[in-house]
Amino acid sequence: MARLHLIFVGLLFMLTTGKTQAQSVPKSAVPVIFDTDMGPDYDDVGAITILHALADSGQARILATIASTKYPKVTQVLSVLNTYFHRPNIPIGVPKGDAVTDKDTQHWSDTLVAHYPHAIRSNNEVPDAVALYRQILAKQPDRSVTIITVGFLTNLANLLNSKPDQYSKLSGKELVLKKVKKVVSMAGKFPNGREYNVFRDTPASKIVFENWPTPMLLSGFEIGQQIHSGLPLTQNNRIRNSPIKDVFVISLPKSKEDKGGRMSWDQTAVLVGIKGYAPYYTVKSGRLALNADGSNGWDDAGKGHQHLVVKMPVLAVEKIINDLMQHQPIKR
Repeated sequence: MARLHLIFVGLLFMLTTGKTQAQSVPKSAVPVIFDTDMGPDYDDVGAITILHALADSGQARILATIASTKYPKVTQVLSVLNTYFHRPNIPIGVPKGDAVTDKDTQHWSDTLVAHYPHAIRSNNEVPDAVALYRQILAKQPDRSVTIITVGFLTNLANLLNSKPDQYSKLSGKELVLKKVKKVVSMAGKFPNGREYNVFRDTPASKIVFENWPTPMLLSGFEIGQQIHSGLPLTQNNRIRNSPIKDVFVISLPKSKEDKGGRMSWDQTAVLVGIKGYAPYYTVKSGRLALNADGSNGWDDAGKGHQHLVVKMPVLAVEKIINDLMQHQPIKR
């Protein structure tokens, strides 16, 4: 009898705990796959901070953090940052085939990997980016996932071209169409220009912009260029032992143009990807037109793409981003 009682109590505990855990993430939370180059610039670090901040407030559910570059420490850096925000088990992926290998030019990744806890020690320890995409997408409700990409479009192109596998009988394009709600991307410059994320892997960009089957919202170079962030973080003496703060303390002094803060391209994509573009921006509908050299124009008559247009005063958005970037990990 006592044994049956213990079994009953154990089952009740498991059911109660499971219910509590399920309730900990609101149904309204946006399920996000975050695709990042996490290196060539350091706005990616601000962007993933905002992602975790919005997840902590119940507005987002992070399905994965996937690298679009494959320099040797990129997955270790992602592991550091996810661990810092008490989400060490978020799946991480990296491209295993042809991909850009650009790393952080300010050399902060070495500091993060040397000084902060992380479980991943090598890119070899994580799955291929496309395999992880397919595994996660196959398990999600239809038309539910938001992909926020703030790096090269390598993974998305490879996903579109992927074949049926153990995770899904659908082709990559079919799987995307079934499971993805939208893509929000820091990409392009409008009405025209040549932007790094696009031209650095031009073949992948061409595949994605011509074939991606769901709506795509673009935060152009000109949007983040006006917003400067990180300085309030570096001046906040209450924040200590923070890899986020360390990155900006290391990087801001290395460029005269960053004295007032670093330009904030990637943070805007995360902000609107989770919270929506209103009231911060309006949008212009049409389609990005990609040129052979990786530069882009804009086709007003096209369909399927939108790019952000400034609405809220830039300094107001800047304050929102700076406040979110000072978010501190919460206990779970």
